[in-house]
This record gives sequence, structure tokens and C-alpha cells, in this order.
Amino acid sequence: MTETSVKSIDMHRGPPLLLKEFPNEYVQGWHLFAILMTLILTNAFSQIDRILPFILAESIKADLGLSDTQMGLLTGLAFAVCYSLLSLPLARAADRGSPRFVLVSCIVLWSAMTALGGFAASFLLLALTRFGVAFGEAGAVPAGHALIARKISPKHRGLAIGLFAMGIPLGTMVGFAAGGAIGDTLGWRTAMIGAGAIGGLIALLAFIVPGPTPMLARTAANSEPFMASSRRLLASPAFRWLFIGAIFVGFAAAPFYAFSAPFLIRTHGFSTSEVGLAFGLLQGMMGIVGTLLGGRWFDRAVSSGTGRVLGAPAVLFLITSATTSAALFAPAGWLSIALLVPGMLSFSFMLPWAFGAAHLVAGEGKQAQASSLVMIGSGLLGPALGPLIVGMVSDGATAAEIPNGLGLGLLVVPVFTVLTGIAMLIANRRIAALLSCR
Repeated sequence: MTETSVKSIDMHRGPPLLLKEFPNEYVQGWHLFAILMTLILTNAFSQIDRILPFILAESIKADLGLSDTQMGLLTGLAFAVCYSLLSLPLARAADRGSPRFVLVSCIVLWSAMTALGGFAASFLLLALTRFGVAFGEAGAVPAGHALIARKISPKHRGLAIGLFAMGIPLGTMVGFAAGGAIGDTLGWRTAMIGAGAIGGLIALLAFIVPGPTPMLARTAANSEPFMASSRRLLASPAFRWLFIGAIFVGFAAAPFYAFSAPFLIRTHGFSTSEVGLAFGLLQGMMGIVGTLLGGRWFDRAVSSGTGRVLGAPAVLFLITSATTSAALFAPAGWLSIALLVPGMLSFSFMLPWAFGAAHLVAGEGKQAQASSLVMIGSGLLGPALGPLIVGMVSDGATAAEIPNGLGLGLLVVPVFTVLTGIAMLIANRRIAALLSCR
């Protein structure tokens, strides 16, 4: 296999085929750098606009007279369901048409809705704007991955996906820091309007920098209805085990991020600011290191020709299960935080591997759709049910006067991280077998 080709699977015809690539369309030099920087900014502002209501929640509640339940509806289940389910049709549009057009349209939509949220005078109007944000952001990752597949050579795609994913920890840090500062000084409405306005500039960059992205030639594979095509992908044992692993990741990651800070405060007596500083900085650093290291490592795994493209994250998740279990019962707060670091690393490290492996299995013209299915797996059930399970276990333990109730509830995290590691090991073997059959 040459550097400008990639082994992929034709899901219609069964046996894997070597699908041709188009090296003359791949960008290099400054153009490659400019596209990657644009994608990082796009993902960062997607994350900023998503989390602004978290850091501005108290100001929004006081101004609009909202309850915690209403705030939960704005930022929780409704957003997750809308975001996850709408990603599939938007991904299909990116695969079949111009990913640049889909990406720019999505940026314009979520930025406009974020800005309009700053003018909302009631719960209903604010909720409608948040649905609009979810609608726009649902297409960002699939369209970004489709753009990477069209513009960037296969030997650099893992790193490109990792850099794109790096926008998430960067956006989280900037969103919490800048959003909180602007909210305190100028008000929550100014913070949201300002974020939406900057999003308009990002949309302009996303339109200009990548350049034209011609549609792929229509074939039987990419003309198939997206629901039928999705079922066909999930019928592949390799993709199915990857999808199962994504579901397990969602059940592990959502409680990890939702309850780690409260656990450290309740169990070890840290203040909110201490936890925010330590946990926030470590998470940001591990997010950047994980996405960059994971992307580069994935490229090397692909270029090795073995087809084993999920072994490293599988092993890391197995390690994370042990360290997280120990963190929940560590006698000292500093030790507990240190033992949570592998978890922070594993969730970000996994991103380029999961998406990159999904692209290999799905094949040319289905990268965005494959990304969307992975997002649905990790973003729908886990975030909706994982924190609920932890909360119920914690409340039950507290009612029974069992100490460290929240720590007991958080045992959900190591359980699902070890299940993720096992699923990824199985997917690793399945994908290797699939890619070896030319």
C-alpha cells in the first residue's frame, strides 16, 4: 500500500477493496497549516458556545427566573438528543455534497443562535435558541472529518483529526475562563452575543481557507439512503464493536466529568476554586496532549500495515480502570487527583483513534457518516443515563448512611472503562482481519 492510498471496505460488495485516492487534491505547506488552524478554531468555538450556559447558569437563572430543572433541560438531555440524532443526516449531506458548505452553514447557524440567546427574555425563547445551537453543532464534527478526508493525505489524517479534536479542551478552557470573566463584568447576554459574533468570523474563515471541495462522483455506495447505509455499516462486526466501545465510552466519560469535582470537594475537602484550578488545568493539558499524541500514534499504527489500529487506546482504558478505582478510595486528596489523570488522558487520546478507525472501516465517501455514528454511540445513552446512575447510587448510599456514597456511585466509571478496553481489543482484531483481506 502506498502512502497516498488507504485500505477501506466497500460495504456493498463485502470483501475489502483498495479504493483509489486523489493525491493532487491534497493540500500541503501553508495551506495545510491554515486548514488545520481553521478547524481547531471551529471546534473550539463550537465547544465555547456549547458550554457558555454552564458557566453563566447562575446569572441566567437570576435574570430569567428559571429553576434548576429548566437549566438542566437547556443543557442536558434535550441538547444531547438533538445533537446526537441530527448529526447523521448532516453527516450524510457532507459525504454526498460539499463538506465545506455544510460546515460553514452549521457555524453560521449555531453562532446566530448563540447570539440570539443573548436577547432571550423567557425560558421558551432561550430553549429554542439552544435547540438551534445543537442543530448547528451536530454537523460540525462530521463535516470537519469529511473535509479532512477530501483535503489531507491519509498519512497525516490521524494527526489532523487529533488537532481538530484539540479544539474541545481549548474551547473548554477559554469558554470557562473568558465566559466567566465577561459574564461577571459585562453580563451573560454580552458574553453570548459576543461569542456568536466571533463565530461569524470563524464561518468566513471556514469558507475562504479550505477552498472549493468538489462533490465525489456518485456511486451505488454513496447514493444509498443514509439509514440503509448506517444499518449496513453497523452490520459489519468491525464497526459494530467500535460502536459498542463508543457507547461504553459515553457511560464512562459523562459521569467522570460530571462528578469528579463534587467527589473531590465532598471527600477530600477541597474548595471549589482549588478543584477548578487543579482539575481544570490538568484536564486541559491532558486533552491537548492526548489528542496530539493519539493522532500521531494512530498515523503510525496505520502506516505499519498490520491493521491493528485500536490496541493502544484499549490498553490505556484498561489502565485507567485500575487507576480510577484507586482514586475513589485514595486516602489523600493529591493522590486522588493524580490517579484521575490517566482517565483525563484516555478520553482525549481515544478521539483520533475511534474516528480514524471508523473512517477506515467505512471507506471513501462515508467518513462523515462513520463519525456521526460514533458520536451517536458515545453521546446519546451515556450522557443521558450515566450521571443518573451515579446520582441514584450516591443518594441510596447516603440514605443508608454508607460513607463515600459518591465514590461508590463513581465506580460506574472504572466498570465502563474496562468494558471499553475489552470492546476496543475485539474491534482491533476485527478491523485487522477485515483490512488484511484484499
